Amino acid sequence: MLVGVGLKDQQGGWDVEDSLVELGQLARTAGVEVVGQTWQRVDRFHPATLVGSGKVEELAELRRDLACDLIIFDDELSPRQQRNLEEALGNGVRVLDRTALILDIFAQHARTREGQLQVELAQYEYRLPRLTRAWTHLARQAGGAAARGGVGGVGLRGPGETQLEVDRREIGRRMAHIRQELEEVRRHRRLHRRHRARMAVPVVAIVGYTNAGKSTLLNALSGADVLAEDRLFATLDPTSRRVALPGGRQVIFSDTVGFIQKLPTELIAAFRATLEEIHEADLILHVVDITHPNALLQSETVMETLADLGVVDRPVLIALNKIDRLPDPTAMEGWLAEFPNSVAISAAQGLGLPDLLERVEQVLAEGLLYIKVQVPYARGDVAALFHERGSVIKATHNEQGTILEGYLPRRWLEQLRPYLV
Repeated sequence: MLVGVGLKDQQGGWDVEDSLVELGQLARTAGVEVVGQTWQRVDRFHPATLVGSGKVEELAELRRDLACDLIIFDDELSPRQQRNLEEALGNGVRVLDRTALILDIFAQHARTREGQLQVELAQYEYRLPRLTRAWTHLARQAGGAAARGGVGGVGLRGPGETQLEVDRREIGRRMAHIRQELEEVRRHRRLHRRHRARMAVPVVAIVGYTNAGKSTLLNALSGADVLAEDRLFATLDPTSRRVALPGGRQVIFSDTVGFIQKLPTELIAAFRATLEEIHEADLILHVVDITHPNALLQSETVMETLADLGVVDRPVLIALNKIDRLPDPTAMEGWLAEFPNSVAISAAQGLGLPDLLERVEQVLAEGLLYIKVQVPYARGDVAALFHERGSVIKATHNEQGTILEGYLPRRWLEQLRPYLV
């Protein structure tokens, strides 16, 4: 059973009922059968149970009537709220929140070693403060309460406090190990990015709400075979493909994990290595599914997430996707007016892709500045920045230093401004 909670005085944003529809999609993606749902609008969230006491009693009755063994809340529950709800709703029921559900989906869909590590780290970040006697599946040693038969499923008597401390330490060690492995992944990514930069190959990061059609678009542009399914979070592992623009210039399109409203902070932190591709991109290509009833809210969520990630200084081009599914083709004019810097496409049918590539080429060209700098020999780091981030077409030397001429993305100008000729 799904449970939504909304604030009565909430202005704008996702309506609690719309958000529950999405939670239902997430639940089905995770393999859960949804037998019912309910919601409540409150003046403020209840610190002990999120919803009011009357709603908790109603949930207990509904649970018995529907014979469900799992209740999923649409908002993140604190460890205390989760414990209180499970106690109030009786034995045999598990209470999860949206975060735990998304983490479960990610665990199912992670294919590469990097993706699996990132999901595991996020799960530990989420579970560690929720470690209580109920979380007996984390017991690893036979001893104390565990040796006396104290280990059982969720809701049963668990190991003693000593065992919990052992669990916490073990999780802490495992998290430290995962972070080291992910740091190695980041190091390899930095090396790849430096190589791409030296080759002066621009990077276009494909972002969008989950299931907007990002992987389908990458496949259509590059002939790649990235998994593309009509499911939430079908793609977790980043994929990059080289594509030729109409003028012949090579660019790299990089697919990224889909965004979603109420994206858990644990996931943003754990997927830092993957999301660095967005930070290093020369252009953000934002894919919007215009057939979705909440397309505008989805696009706002994506832009808010980008802002949270600190990506605010990059040009953004919007691909209005799935135009082949519009019941009324004339509605396209309204969408193009709603998103001024946009191109109408159907990734699945290949419609509008030549126009999209032309716009990508145009935006990338507009983002380049022709500059000439004189860099002192003592500032080799500045010269290296120009070589790595821009395209140097002429280099000469005099007594004062190296004179470099070429094209540089606008966002790097401030670092070279003191040396402009």
